[in-house]
Amino acid sequence: MPEHPEHSQNTHKLARTFLDKLASFISSEPDTRTELLEILQDAHERKLIDSECLSMIEGVFRLFDSAVRDVMVPRSRMYVIDITRPLAEWIGDVQENGHSRYPAIEGDGEKIVGILHAKDLLHIGNEQYVTRDILHPAIFIPESKRLNVLLRDFRNNHNHMAIVVDEFGNISGLVTIEDVLEQIVGDIEDEFDSDDEDEDRIVPVKTPAGTPRWRIPALTEMEDFNRTLGTTLEDSRVDTIGGYIANHLGRVPHKGDTFDIGDLHFEVLRADARRIHTLLVEKKNTVTDKNPVKL
Repeated sequence: MPEHPEHSQNTHKLARTFLDKLASFISSEPDTRTELLEILQDAHERKLIDSECLSMIEGVFRLFDSAVRDVMVPRSRMYVIDITRPLAEWIGDVQENGHSRYPAIEGDGEKIVGILHAKDLLHIGNEQYVTRDILHPAIFIPESKRLNVLLRDFRNNHNHMAIVVDEFGNISGLVTIEDVLEQIVGDIEDEFDSDDEDEDRIVPVKTPAGTPRWRIPALTEMEDFNRTLGTTLEDSRVDTIGGYIANHLGRVPHKGDTFDIGDLHFEVLRADARRIHTLLVEKKNTVTDKNPVKL
């Protein structure tokens, strides 16, 4: 059956509109990222690119608008190795944490002397070799460094970790290439990530002090969260604890962020640029608040 003239005309008009937008962008100055995103949104609506592709492209643009301070692991959550201590005192912690790289110090926690690669420990015959000799140089970068520049430097220099310092030269955290890539592709899991984090259930976590603590998926329903923790958090605009937190903070928190809501202390264990994945929640006291917290 021949194509209806009106349908053909409409199709041609739509194609022409998209091409006009693309041509306009190509011929314009390179600072029109908003226009490019509009074109990509239009392409997504026409099913020329899928949602995952669009999300990744938007993630690339976020690198240009984000600084290291936005994604770094804060100093309070850094696990460092004091190479002046006997190997037996910390080798077990390295095996338990499962990270591939650790900042190394020599007694003074404010001075990083290098980066220890876990794989290098396999070649150590005895403790006398656990010295500066097996350390890799530490790279120091400012908090204000843009993520797109950092990613380029990581690739060019074959580095995977950098130590972040503030304007006074004090250590404020660390950042890895994984932290940067997660802004594009979302949360990256490795073989050391717990399977429990992907399950839709709340997992109690034992603490030496016996303080109640739970690992909780951000998609946990508010009703389940309140029932398990004995709380009465409320927000009529959301259904999950992740949504509640995002509304409470007014933003999507970063991995490593910590904050208090009432008698609860929260730590973000896993998150990407779009949403929270896993939380660690601790009750600062065991007395249940009888007054609902409403937003």
